[in-house]
Order: sequence, then structure tokens, then C-alpha cells
Amino acid sequence: MDGILPLYKERGMTSNDAVFKCRKIFKTKKVGHSGTLDPNVDGVLPICIGKATKVVNYMMDSGKIYQGQITLGFATTTEDLDGEIIEETPLKTPFSSEEITQAMQSLTGEMIQIPPMYSAVKVNGRRLYDYARCGDPVQRPQRKIYVEYYKQTKAPIFDEEQQQQTIFFEVACGRGTYIRTLAVDLGKKLGVAAVMSDLTRLKSGGFRIGQAVSLEQLAQMSEEQLQTKLQPIEHALTDFTFYELDAKQWSFVKNGGFLSPKYVNSGQIVTKLALFYGGKVRCVYCYNEKKDRYQPEQMIDLT
Repeated sequence: MDGILPLYKERGMTSNDAVFKCRKIFKTKKVGHSGTLDPNVDGVLPICIGKATKVVNYMMDSGKIYQGQITLGFATTTEDLDGEIIEETPLKTPFSSEEITQAMQSLTGEMIQIPPMYSAVKVNGRRLYDYARCGDPVQRPQRKIYVEYYKQTKAPIFDEEQQQQTIFFEVACGRGTYIRTLAVDLGKKLGVAAVMSDLTRLKSGGFRIGQAVSLEQLAQMSEEQLQTKLQPIEHALTDFTFYELDAKQWSFVKNGGFLSPKYVNSGQIVTKLALFYGGKVRCVYCYNEKKDRYQPEQMIDLT
């Protein structure tokens, strides 16, 4: 089977756990996910099956939407509730919704973000969480991220006894954004310690949570039923221009040949083309401006 599965990942399992279980259910080793979800986070996790594993990177480039909670008043080593408390700033009075909204809006657009120490980002071949667990010093890389919007979904709640305030939020962002860090950065904008206290991914890879299927549901399905839950590979390529090859062009493309823009897509030049033949998406070609040609970027199905 080949296709893309909108999986609902439950809390308590890693994204790799989900991939392992899907390999058993779909009876294939060719399974990959398109964007890690932490064990304590649930939500949409697109899974690529069979030949669809060749479009994982395109799925990862798609925008994501999350909803969750931020608690003001303390911070942890992991920036979520899994870590140890490292700072406390008890709140005497709550922040107004207007103050919170203003701080959130200042954290939108294109920004530079430093990933948390407890993350899977690699530095010199080692994961940051490995450096953190061993107590080894490391210079964390800066990453360019994009946040489309960052907003409250309902009024915040102030716990006078705990001297903490809970914020309910939704955020739409691009690839590589750490929501835990956005939570901590919101606290910094307000001048207090903060932690991400709850998170669900609502959208990823063009799929919304209402479309997602759980592992428990999948385990009860027949092979025919499983096939119906897979979206076609081209779902990952909807941002590209689709072009149907003729037989002569296909004979060049299946051997990795170049294509002249004069004879493709009515001569209209685009950055990337998703090339089809015989009703199947075969590959992605990109335009090389210097050489004025389309050339292979990712071969998908040459059978």
C-alpha cells in the first residue's frame, strides 16, 4: 500500500512508537512520520506509507496549527510539565487579556528561535537532549521560524492560591517551531516564568484533527478498509503545479532526464512541478534558472 495516513497520536507514546505500530498494521517497513510530536502531546501526525515516504519532507514543510495552555508563574528544565521546576515567579495580580494579546502579537511573523535543550535537534551529531542529560555544554543553533498567528481562545484563569495564571491559546506556525519555547518567550515578554502546560496539534500536512484515525481503530480494520484511510501521494504536493507528461517526455523523465521549459506547462515557468504519467504522480522536478531547465528533485514512482 502507498499513501498518506492522518493518524491521531495519543499521549504517552513517541512519534517513533506510532511509526513502529503502523509498520505492523500495514505490514511494511516503509513507514515514516512527517513531524515529531512529543510524548505528552496528542493530535494529528501524518504518516507516510510505502512510496509516500519519498514525500515526507514536503509534508514537513506544510503549516501546522496547535492549541493548548500556558501557565505563568514557574518554569521547568524541559519548558513543559515533564521537567523539574527551575524558576518560580508568583503572580500577585493577574495579567489582563489585553496585555497577554499584545505580548502574543509581538511573537508573530518571522523570528529567530533557539530550540530547547530537551529537543531532538542535532549539534555535532548529538541530540540536544543528550547534552542536557549528560550536563555537557553546547552552543544551541539559532533557527528562523515563522508564526502566522498566536492568539487566545478564551479568557485566562487566575489561581490566587497558587499565584499562577493559565492562558488558553492557538498558534499557526511553520516548520521547526517549538511551541514550548513560544510559551516560555511569552512569559519573558510579560516578565515572569512560564511553561507550556498542555498541547494538541490540530492541523498538520493539510490534515485536521477531525480527519485523523487512531491506532486502535486501524488495528481493527481489514486490508481493504486500511486502504480507504490512505490519502494519495499527491496530497503532499498540492502547493506545486501539476503537469501530465506525454509518452515521449515520460521516457526522458523516468531516466532522470531534463525538461525544457518551452515544452512543459505551456511554457509557463514555475519553481516546482509535480509530474504525472498514467494517472500517477511520478516525481517532483525543480526549475534551474541558471541552466534554464527542469531537473529531478525527488523521484517517487518509476514503475
